[in-house]
Amino acid sequence: MQGAAAAAGGSDEPAANGAKPEGQQQFDPSRMIGIIKRKALIKELAAAYHAECIASCKELLQLQRKWEEEQYVEAKMPEEARSLMMKTSKRRKK
Repeated sequence: MQGAAAAAGGSDEPAANGAKPEGQQQFDPSRMIGIIKRKALIKELAAAYHAECIASCKELLQLQRKWEEEQYVEAKMPEEARSLMMKTSKRRKK
């Protein structure tokens, strides 16, 4: 019985010469539709990640600017405090 199944080509293994079985060589349009759909989903996902990345970058830039402004204000404060102290010390001497 095994010889009959092999002679009828019932095995799913490729031929000994390395050729693919005949069923895999034919074009199947339903597979192309699936590939196109997956490609569209990947593009949509990439666009969503890109938009999220842009939003995060904008938020980070705003936070950096705010932090830099705070650092600038803190750096200026000691100078102003020094000038006030110098003015008050002169008034005490008089």
